[in-house]
Amino acid sequence: MRLVLLFLVVINFLGCSAVQTARDSAHRFAYGLMGGKDNATPPKKLTDYEAAVEIDVLWERQVGEGYEGQGLRLAPVVSDEFIFSAGSQGTVEAISLKSGAVIWARETGFPISAGIGQGRRHLFLGTSSAQVIALNSRNGVTAWVAQVTSEVLASPVVHNGIVIVRTIDGKVIALDELSGKQRWIFERSVPALSIRGNGTPVIDSDRVFIGFADGRMVALQLQSGKNLWEASLAVPSGRTQIERLVDLDTDPIIIDDVIYIASYQGGMSAVLAMDGDIIWGNENVSSYSGISHDWRYLYLSDSESNIWQLDQRSGGSLWKQTDLHMRRLTAPAVYQDYVVVGDYDGYVHWLSSDDGHQLGRIQATGKAILATPVIQDDIVYIYGSGGSVVALKAFPLRVN
Repeated sequence: MRLVLLFLVVINFLGCSAVQTARDSAHRFAYGLMGGKDNATPPKKLTDYEAAVEIDVLWERQVGEGYEGQGLRLAPVVSDEFIFSAGSQGTVEAISLKSGAVIWARETGFPISAGIGQGRRHLFLGTSSAQVIALNSRNGVTAWVAQVTSEVLASPVVHNGIVIVRTIDGKVIALDELSGKQRWIFERSVPALSIRGNGTPVIDSDRVFIGFADGRMVALQLQSGKNLWEASLAVPSGRTQIERLVDLDTDPIIIDDVIYIASYQGGMSAVLAMDGDIIWGNENVSSYSGISHDWRYLYLSDSESNIWQLDQRSGGSLWKQTDLHMRRLTAPAVYQDYVVVGDYDGYVHWLSSDDGHQLGRIQATGKAILATPVIQDDIVYIYGSGGSVVALKAFPLRVN
């Protein structure tokens, strides 16, 4: 902790360009502190239990060199037929969902740090050297490359011909989907210390909703970037900058005109999309991974890798699973009666959505899993940080 505080003091004496470089280093240091390999509390060891599901590996495919050790969450995206994945060294592949066969592969030549966003014709990726790349989704051919202001860590999102991009220097940039030309830009100051990463914006009814590192959520008009409302969801407290860190780093979700978002050290909130009024807050939850939901409940992995089920209407906790404590879990994915998470050691865990108890697990890859599992037609797709894409299928075990 003292090293971080000393580092922040040094920032105050640097020039403008050096401040950005130092701030990016602080982002990386904070990521290592809160989600990297040097946890003060060791990960909980896995224990035996009576499994209730059998998990089969349907296929496995290697995509470039992956994204290991870079603090990235390179989430794949699924269409009706393909899963699209990208490695940090620039490899992008379209893989058949059924067979795992590579349909096309491209070496973009860019250091990819975010993606993949999917539009009507194109895939969109961000780079650590401040570009946004558009690839034809049918063949991987580059359609355009747009320069932005700094590194992109959140997947671009697309709606009504506009690509929304977040950069690590606090800017939100709207690009034309077909040409890559800038439509508008919105800027927000970035605290000296935050979690490395940015939550992916969510778009609904031509409004863009974004959580920022200062604990505030902003609603912007999609076509113009006009600020429609702001809401303070996580209020800093404490004496040190570490204690006052309340980054809204999770991807928000929207259900029936209500936005749900969690913050690191600032609780979880439900907010009306219309005007930003806060419906409820749960101050007991701290998270920087992500949220998922089913018809009634919310699920999230907290900053200590405990998994929670919360009521959408009140934010109240219904169960909390602690058996995977400090195993650096992904955000949960939910399907049928299952909650699925990946961990730092390449294991994928199936839990019951009823009460959170463990149902089954498999070591899908030998490297950490950071990207949220993707579900399509009851098949779970895992993208490990070492570059392996794995398709998994769970079957209930028969009771004799």
